[in-house]
This record gives sequence, C-alpha cells and structure tokens, in this order.
Amino acid sequence: MKKLSIVFGVAALSLSGCASIMSGGSQTMTFASTPELSDITIFNKAGKKVHVGQAPVTVKLKRSAGFFVPERYSVVFEKEGYEKKTIDVSSHVNGWYVGNILLGGLIGLLIVDPATGAMYSLSTKETSIVLNALNKSDTTSDAQSLTIVSTTELPKGVLDKAQPIQVN
Repeated sequence: MKKLSIVFGVAALSLSGCASIMSGGSQTMTFASTPELSDITIFNKAGKKVHVGQAPVTVKLKRSAGFFVPERYSVVFEKEGYEKKTIDVSSHVNGWYVGNILLGGLIGLLIVDPATGAMYSLSTKETSIVLNALNKSDTTSDAQSLTIVSTTELPKGVLDKAQPIQVN
C-alpha cells in the first residue's frame, strides 16, 4: 500500500503543472488613477475590449492568448479635462513554470501550464497613473504675457516706443 501511494504521488506530480497549481490561468491586477474615477478601458493583444469601467478597479486578466501564446494588454485612462494615458501590460515566463523542469513534470512543462496559460505572469511598470490636466486658454483672463523678440527684428518705430523693465 505504501508503494502504491508513492507511485500515485509521483504520477500526480509528473502529470500536473507547477505554475497551474501555484498561480492559475488568470491574474488579478489593480489599476488606479489620480484624479480618481477616470474612465478605464482594457484591450487585449487582439484589440478586443476586455474591461470598461472607472479607476480604481481590480480586474482578473488571462495570462495567455492561447497555447504557448502570451497575452498582452493596453490599459487606457481617460477623464474630461485631462490628457489620455495608456500603459502596457506584458507577459513573461512565470517562475513556477521552471519548477516543472526541477520536479520532472514533463506533462506540466509541455501541456498543462501552456494550455492553462499559467506559464506566464503579467507585469507592468505602473498600475497607478497620474493624469495631467489639459491647459485651456482663457481669452477673458487678465493675465499678462511676455513676448521676447530680438531688437534687430523690430521696425525702428516700435523700438522707439519700447520701455525698459524695472527689476526690483
């Protein structure tokens, strides 16, 4: 009976995928923006919308786009009065996938983890974005402006009317 359990234990390890057991085929990611409540749209590498909502948001994204095909995402942040920003989410080989080599899981290495997508991890440099406010020109403003022009470019009549600026 003891030998039978050892055989089943070894068979289970060799038929499973380390990354599938430890990580799964999808990954939870959180995206936030400043200011909050910006519109967020997530596109997969095929250009299909996989999520539409408002930030901050936590979403579950698939790690792969098919057998041995890593997934990629573009996350677009938009808010009225602010510049639109896009970040990329890329895939790289999951560290647990290498466990198949170390633990002898050939089936996990070649079939299970690639089929479930668990062989990949998703990553991005940024998940919290600061949106820059758009500068709107206000023509009714009393703000003063300064224009610098070379004196060699001005007609003599204009240069005669020029006054030096007093700096205190």
